[in-house]
Amino acid sequence: MSYAIIGFGNIGQALAKAFARKGIAVSVATTRDPESVASEAAAIGPKVIAKTLAEAVKADIVFLAVRFESHPDVAKALPTWQGKTIIDVTNAYGVPPEELGGQPSSKVVAQAFTGARLVKGFNHLGASVLEQDPAVHGGRRVVFLASDEDDAATEIGTLAENLGFSPIQLGGLSEGGLLVQARGKSWGRLIFKDLVKFD
Repeated sequence: MSYAIIGFGNIGQALAKAFARKGIAVSVATTRDPESVASEAAAIGPKVIAKTLAEAVKADIVFLAVRFESHPDVAKALPTWQGKTIIDVTNAYGVPPEELGGQPSSKVVAQAFTGARLVKGFNHLGASVLEQDPAVHGGRRVVFLASDEDDAATEIGTLAENLGFSPIQLGGLSEGGLLVQARGKSWGRLIFKDLVKFD
């Protein structure tokens, strides 16, 4: 299984640190030349590899950690995303609901990535919290996941566990998933809730 993070701002770097902590290889890319992020990637860890967008999107599982408005540009990198799983880490805060046709933002993202399975996740924590070791006082930091495809949600739940997090499945994108999606100028009720699960 191969992994990529598209977008290398604060959230993209926080995700890269999670991979580096566990020694799992991950590609990172932006729409710019990979040299523009290569030194930052190398500073995080030897298995965080800067690539071009065209190379990075060959991964099986792709974290979409760009501004919500930029997701269509990333989607154009491939004619079809068949067989891939997209993890939507975007937040559409401030985007008028009418621009989304009344749909949850993740449904809009899913439509752009033709053929892909989409999981909303890893987006409810700020970068400064997400980048911390998820092992907290003997428990594990929670990440919420939502998807209309149960097998995709299960797959990303396993990845979250491998990265040290405790995944909680919220159900479909239009159901529990609304708790981690912004709508207009209001945040979903679970956004910014930093929870730790003890087994």
